[in-house]
Amino acid sequence: MDMYFQKGVFIMNEKVLKTLEYNKITEKLEGYAATDMTRRMCHELQPMTDITSIEAALSNTNDALGRSITHSAPSFGGFADCRMCIKRLEAGGSLNTRELLNIGSILEAAARASSYAGHKEEADSLTPLFESLDPVTSLAAEIKRCILSEDEISDDASQNLKDIRRKIKAGQDKIHTELTSLLNSASVRTYLQDYVITTRNGRYCLPVKAEYKSNVPGMVHDQSATGSTFFIEPMSVVKLNNDLKELSLKEEAEIEVILARISSHCAEYADAILTDQESLVRLDFAFAKASLSRFYKCSRPVMNENGYINIKKGRHPLIEPHHVVPIDIWLGRDFDLLIITGPNTGGKTVSLKTVGLLTLMGQSGLNIPAFDNSELAVFKKVYADIGDEQSIEQSLSTFSSHMTNTVKILRYADRNTLILFDEIGAGTDPTEGAALATAILANLHKRGIRTIATTHYSELKVYALSTPGVENACCEFDVESLRPTYRLLIGVPGKSNAFAISSKLGLSDYIINDAQNRIETQDVKFEDVLTDLEGSRIALEEERREVAELKEEAARLKTQLQSERAKFNEQRDRILDKASTEAARILQEAKDYADETIRVMNKHGMTVQELEKSRTKVRDKMNSTRERISAGRKKDEPAEPRKVHKPSEFTLGTRVKVLSMNLVGTVSTRPDARGNLFVQMGIIRSKVNISDLEIIEEDAFGNAISKGSRTGRKPAGGLGGSGSIKMGKSSSISPEINLLGYTVDEAVAKLDKYLDDAYLSGIPQVRIVHGKGTGALRNGVAAYLKGISYVKSFRLGEQGEGDAGVTIVEFK
Repeated sequence: MDMYFQKGVFIMNEKVLKTLEYNKITEKLEGYAATDMTRRMCHELQPMTDITSIEAALSNTNDALGRSITHSAPSFGGFADCRMCIKRLEAGGSLNTRELLNIGSILEAAARASSYAGHKEEADSLTPLFESLDPVTSLAAEIKRCILSEDEISDDASQNLKDIRRKIKAGQDKIHTELTSLLNSASVRTYLQDYVITTRNGRYCLPVKAEYKSNVPGMVHDQSATGSTFFIEPMSVVKLNNDLKELSLKEEAEIEVILARISSHCAEYADAILTDQESLVRLDFAFAKASLSRFYKCSRPVMNENGYINIKKGRHPLIEPHHVVPIDIWLGRDFDLLIITGPNTGGKTVSLKTVGLLTLMGQSGLNIPAFDNSELAVFKKVYADIGDEQSIEQSLSTFSSHMTNTVKILRYADRNTLILFDEIGAGTDPTEGAALATAILANLHKRGIRTIATTHYSELKVYALSTPGVENACCEFDVESLRPTYRLLIGVPGKSNAFAISSKLGLSDYIINDAQNRIETQDVKFEDVLTDLEGSRIALEEERREVAELKEEAARLKTQLQSERAKFNEQRDRILDKASTEAARILQEAKDYADETIRVMNKHGMTVQELEKSRTKVRDKMNSTRERISAGRKKDEPAEPRKVHKPSEFTLGTRVKVLSMNLVGTVSTRPDARGNLFVQMGIIRSKVNISDLEIIEEDAFGNAISKGSRTGRKPAGGLGGSGSIKMGKSSSISPEINLLGYTVDEAVAKLDKYLDDAYLSGIPQVRIVHGKGTGALRNGVAAYLKGISYVKSFRLGEQGEGDAGVTIVEFK
């Protein structure tokens, strides 16, 4: 057995491989192989009986299939078997150019395969084969550099070869110059048959007319077939031709030296070359099986050693795809004997061959043309008695030939055997044939041997109905169209339909009635039972089909609803994100306006009336902003209700948010009878009604918990800000503010806006430069920072940071 062939215990019954047309599958497999070695491997592939070997072969097939689907299949072609060459190298011999080019092709194929293997991140059963490849790049490059083709060595193969060929070229040029001079000589031209330079025996000659042979001194090397022309080497070029001949011999010797040198290099990597070839052949074989699987639309079978077969929508691979009818067939769990009945041309034999051929394919490590998770059992032997077995050479009738096979099957079969009988007991007297068939099947059933048989005998239908572990099946036949549907129905015995078919074909009713009267009453009742069963089955299948259609429609509607719901949710989220971003922009715009107003008020020392007038403008701006935000809400999404606070909840120091101004402050007085109180917001102290206030809750760390955080919504603005605002400000806010030269009020106004912007931008800490001076500005800054909720801590600078002239602020 070839070293590359799969190991395992092979099925010894070669006859079944021919009967089930297994050889046609291997012939198809050969067509996908890239090398002669792989094609021979495909040709000699046989089913295995060791489940470990089978699973390994199936893994190779499916891993190659997965790789070829994802990244197409690699190229393995272009090389021949090099094992004999390697043996000659190990014995100290040299290889010719063809053999060295073949080794180069193996190394190039190994390089391509290694590169292809890099596409796969996760390891599979083919990974060890890919990893065993060694392209020996230096050797491959040397062969490619020196040998251009089987008949040509590169000038660069060695410096000596280049020098020799340069001299050869110079010598050829001298000879051509001399002979051209003779051709152009008037005294010589008249003696020539043609005005050309030719070669004979590797030497340059002139074609001279026979009658002028003595007029051209030189050596005669050849004569034309008619004798009218002599090919003469002129004396003036004899020495030049001799020199050229010597150079040619030197060239041949140098080429031998080059080939010996490269051969010696190959001998150093003999093991790597052999390993490359073996791995490439195995990989080529795996990808050939994968290509066969794609062609037949196969799937990996689930193998077992329990004798259980469950083929789902199995298709015979040798029947045209548009003609084949998938079958569902199972055996070995609830019953080990299946008897298939029905008319001829109904698909009984095809069903037998499908089970047998798919079993052989699965045990050969090939995927099978069936649905996923189809199950196959591993059998030690498979026997098939199918077709016309009449033997002219042995003078045996069809019955005798079938019985000869049956005797052998009964002798050698055991519990690890699958047996397929086509028309068991046929070819003899029906009564005796039925009795004999029943006895044979009963014997196999008693021995627990998995068996499938086809028959016309009604006695076998009764046997199947009355015997536990035996099941009837039939191939459906449409009496109306007189055509078989080729559907296999397990659990239903088949009818011969002889009377119905004859009637459809025009046989007279009185003849049919006479035939019916000649059948025994028991047989008539049995056929009537089968007719009723067939009618019930058809009605049940129709109902089942309608239920399946309803389920499919329900599934389709469910999928459609889920898709529409996903689109709705996506659209809703998009609108909410857009509205949130717009709201944040509007609120930031209003806050910037308020900050600017406060700065102007502080700078110009406005009166109380002017201050109140400006504050009213700010409130109007805020109200306008709120109206724009409310207008932007979706109509189907009601505004979130705001909690109404009681006057008793407002105590001195309570942190609140003034909704109309979108500012945060601290309650400085208790509410009066009308619910009015004063709120300190930075340097602004304003009288506000509790209906315009929202108490800010804080977590255990003193962080503000906005209403949006409690409800799970993104905050629309305020201290929480939004991602878009942070991204916009973080690129422009400096980590330091200089307040030198400002009064306390001016500095606090400027610091208020700066700290808000810095906190929104996500800066962890900032540096406030206020100088030492009298300490008034430093104390004013410290007093202000104590009332800011988002300030985690602050301290005076240390040595190197500015000492007491700066304050370092860290945000929460």
